[in-house]
Amino acid sequence: MSSDESPPSPAPQDRREAVREKAQQVQAKQSRARALRRVAMGVGVVAVVAVAATVVTWAFTSSSKPQLSPANISNDGFTVTSVAGVAVDTANGSAPDAGATASPTPSPAVPTAAATPAATKSAPVDIRVYVDYLSSGSRDFQMANVQQLSKWVSQDAATLTYYPVSMLASKSNGTKYSLRAASAAACVATHAPDTFFAFNDALLRKQPPVDSDGLSDADLATLAIASGASDPKAVRSCIETESFASWAAGATDRALQGLPDTDSVSLTATPTVLVNGMPYVGKLDDPKEFAQFVLTIASDAYYKTASPTPTASPSPSTTMTTTPLPSSTR
Repeated sequence: MSSDESPPSPAPQDRREAVREKAQQVQAKQSRARALRRVAMGVGVVAVVAVAATVVTWAFTSSSKPQLSPANISNDGFTVTSVAGVAVDTANGSAPDAGATASPTPSPAVPTAAATPAATKSAPVDIRVYVDYLSSGSRDFQMANVQQLSKWVSQDAATLTYYPVSMLASKSNGTKYSLRAASAAACVATHAPDTFFAFNDALLRKQPPVDSDGLSDADLATLAIASGASDPKAVRSCIETESFASWAAGATDRALQGLPDTDSVSLTATPTVLVNGMPYVGKLDDPKEFAQFVLTIASDAYYKTASPTPTASPSPSTTMTTTPLPSSTR
């Protein structure tokens, strides 16, 4: 005897309900997926728009922000207008006198071994110093020659111009000390030019070691104010915001391309010292050798600008026809 125990088949209406329910589930799942895709696309679009807006804003801000340049500047250099505030102390590293900075001659005479150059009829001797405030050579030159440089400037025997550069910006643990120091020097030259020489000297005397962090911006500002800056608030703000850092970087690049008023000389090391456009290649820490170089350049300039005195010129009371020739020329 056999029996059929298979479950009864669902009624057609039940099958339709099952299919309809399954279709609704699939449709709901697809709707959720589409909604998620739309949300994701919306978030992506918003992100792209935000990034684009940021880029446009940055570009506009960068292009509209002025590139600050220092005041009291000529060809990226600052001419010393005052030597006040620099204490010359031979016991602490300044150049000894030893006859190296004797008093100048009272008139534009031929320079002698005394080391104060005589100004020519057209202008004093022009001394230019390209200085990196992290360069040990720059410090050596300043310490050795600050005494005679001060005297030459105060006696109007020479013009002295410093050109802050930043060739050693990578030698301070990422703090770019020489760039910040050059910017600080430009701040002082702009807001307190009479104390620029004193601050320049202080920067070199207190020079940090290479591969150290160097002075902070706040310390640089404090040093500038201690050097006598007459507008401490403006000087501090300028230094601490590194207002002239971009200028200092640009000035360095320009010097590497070539130095103005020279015969194809470019900056290759610091200090680079020029006297009437001629590079000094002697010992940086020997003030006598540098003084002799300055005297030699001054002497050449004097002979080029001095008017020769004719030996046979007629005096106002005589004429060429009445002036007898010397017997040796007859």
